[in-house]
Amino acid sequence: MRSLLSASLLFLFAGSALSAEEFLPGVKRIVFLGDSITYAGEYVDYVEAVLALHFPERKFEVIDVGLPSETVSGLSEDGHAGGAFPRPDLHERLDRVLAKTKPDLVFACYGMNDGIYLPFAEERFAKFRDGIARLRAKVEAAGAKIIHLTPPTFDPVKDRAVAAGAKGSEKPFEVYNDTLGRYSEWLLAQRAKGWRVFDVHGPMDQALAERRATNPDFRFAGDGVHPGAAGHWIIARAVLDGLGLATDDFTTNPRYTDLIKLVRQRGRILADAWLADTGHKRPGMAKGLPLAEAQAKAAELEPKIREAAAAISGNP
Repeated sequence: MRSLLSASLLFLFAGSALSAEEFLPGVKRIVFLGDSITYAGEYVDYVEAVLALHFPERKFEVIDVGLPSETVSGLSEDGHAGGAFPRPDLHERLDRVLAKTKPDLVFACYGMNDGIYLPFAEERFAKFRDGIARLRAKVEAAGAKIIHLTPPTFDPVKDRAVAAGAKGSEKPFEVYNDTLGRYSEWLLAQRAKGWRVFDVHGPMDQALAERRATNPDFRFAGDGVHPGAAGHWIIARAVLDGLGLATDDFTTNPRYTDLIKLVRQRGRILADAWLADTGHKRPGMAKGLPLAEAQAKAAELEPKIREAAAAISGNP
């Protein structure tokens, strides 16, 4: 995966400061909701791998049901996908997702699509706030906990095809990351109300600026939206830091590549199956295996995943 991570951004697992019983008590099934960045799943895989390494005695079930193009606001720009379909709205499928996955904990990463690639506007911002509040209420009503992630960074360095046709500014993509910054600030302010919110946007902005200082051509996302491995690692690290799980560079254990490859293989099998089983209205998605068949195939990978994790952590 991703030689960049294999070379410089791997993990040091010397054991968590928390015991297995103290870490996320009562949590077994963890669901990730989001758009195409979550569907891509790399940051989800990194988080799942770390959980396997820190807590080999806990059997967390991680379910990625991110859906490309999705918003929590219900908004869609004119001519989205060449006019083929509007952006899917999370709330069309949320009840089904919660009923079928029965999560103990939900991570929600929205915002990238919710400003529909335009300069900040209060009307769109209100739709985002309302969508987040509705999401939160439904997750809590289902008996689960929720952790919000601020939206990842949009990189406006070059003209992006994703912004083509957007209205409201001659070059709206140039200021779109400011829109996401406002959305992030609002989410972070909800901590005062007791919300758990992990900041992705700030660390990504900072890391991008630091790398640009020495390499002006560096970018996390070639299209401005979808980060590669390095960007997904920043997202994963925000989650892991928020959970209190120590991470550091680790470059010597050859089994790490084996572990993440196995975790990713299992995650891809399950993601498409869960999306198909819970249902959605976005065209063009992989059909996925029937859920029971996908779960059986995923179970076959579990011993290999635990073996690879034990080889790294020293926890057989």
